[in-house]
Amino acid sequence: MTVLDAHCDAPSQMLRLRDFGKDNDHAQVDFPKMLRGGVNASFFAAYVPASLSGMEASRYADRLLDEAERQVLEYPSMAALTTSASAVSRNAGRGIVSVLLGIENATALDGEDDPAVLLEHFYKRGVRYITLTHSADNRYADSCTGDGRWGGLSPLGRRLVAEMNDMGMLIDLAHASDATMRDVLEASRVPVAYTHGCCRALATHKRNITDELMRGIADGGGVVCMSIYPCFLDDGFVRILSESGLGQKYGVEDEFIKDPSDPAKRAAWYELLDELSALPRPSVSRVVDHIEHAVEVAGVEHVGIGTDYDGIEVTACGLEDISKFSLVFEEMRRRGFGHREISMIAGENFLRVLEEVKNAHNRALSFTKSV
Repeated sequence: MTVLDAHCDAPSQMLRLRDFGKDNDHAQVDFPKMLRGGVNASFFAAYVPASLSGMEASRYADRLLDEAERQVLEYPSMAALTTSASAVSRNAGRGIVSVLLGIENATALDGEDDPAVLLEHFYKRGVRYITLTHSADNRYADSCTGDGRWGGLSPLGRRLVAEMNDMGMLIDLAHASDATMRDVLEASRVPVAYTHGCCRALATHKRNITDELMRGIADGGGVVCMSIYPCFLDDGFVRILSESGLGQKYGVEDEFIKDPSDPAKRAAWYELLDELSALPRPSVSRVVDHIEHAVEVAGVEHVGIGTDYDGIEVTACGLEDISKFSLVFEEMRRRGFGHREISMIAGENFLRVLEEVKNAHNRALSFTKSV
């Protein structure tokens, strides 16, 4: 069985001086934890904050990718950079982790007036999916937490969808507004992904996806990946977090990010993480509730897992780091999921979509050359 995490914010943590070759304290992900958890592959997403734009956003994305590449290359006995399903399989046979690269927030393409220029640049760097938006509307599309600037995709965003299709770059709809998702589903000629979130039918967070849109992604051959973030899993935890007052202390993370080498700032951040982990949180069972619902709505061929590790302050209870990933599959077995179904959800579905997007590009390229 191939196990793939469709979304991890590892590059951001690398910039905060985490050495991924070590088994780190207070770390959700590093290479030893991935190997211990039987995780064969993960998309390391270069997260570009919505506060950045223009060339600053593009350079920051490159900086994140540089650091991800550096750390993977530093530990060839544990990890390798990868762009294809076949390479994931080969690396799994060698007992090493496959690191695939993504970008979270298409503002990474803002450094050029024509986004196709940087789209090609990032594709050549090994990036294989781009999340169209993050926490705010951008020049391509509306975010689920934005102001609805475009009412979905912008005219430039429609061009970007076509260019991503042509290049073989997978479109990620996580963080997109419902209107943006509908526009993409109408415009895209190839399958798309929703790499990390949960089901809005079970928890009402704006980041979660509706049954209608899950069906739309499935109808187009795509994949919907469930997260382990408590706020996406259960409305009750949102209330618990609010009542705890801990959300008001998140400024200590900002201070840590500014100077991750400062022991006092690191200690303050770790203290808050411990306080968050002490809150009553939804369990592994609740994660599988969302997986089950997604399977019922979209079909088992169209569901995956995208944890959002390293991009969330706290996880579902029992899944504090990626070494515990297999607990999800144990709960699925307990509920009657068979080995074949678990294998599909664990990674095969996402890898299939990745290959279909690449193959569509290759077919188009072959046709162009033959004309």
